[in-house]
Amino acid sequence: MGSEKLSFTGLSGISIVTVPTADGGSIRALKITAESITIDGFSLTVRPPDEPGLVTKADQMTLKGHVSVYLGSITATTANGDSVTIGTDTPPPLDDVEPGLLRVTMGLVGSMADSISYSNTDQKIVYP
Repeated sequence: MGSEKLSFTGLSGISIVTVPTADGGSIRALKITAESITIDGFSLTVRPPDEPGLVTKADQMTLKGHVSVYLGSITATTANGDSVTIGTDTPPPLDDVEPGLLRVTMGLVGSMADSISYSNTDQKIVYP
């Protein structure tokens, strides 16, 4: 999942959790909980290896109410131009991360909210 800009309101927690997978296994993920998350320049590509997939783009994606987002990792550029990767095994050095992350790419595991909306969406099938 990619974004040009990501903002939160009512951020209530960031934790490492174990998430069950469809095959009966599990993976570790970062869980971010907030009252709302707004993603400008949203893009998501879902494609199994060597098979057609779906690319979804929207000007904005908004998640509101009891938001939980599960991520494998986050890669972004800080306001001063440095690259930072945050994951379950790579916590950020808090003194090195400036507020505001740009060009954010996330390994999305899943998300839940009372309301999820998109503006100006476009979807297309992509082939390997």
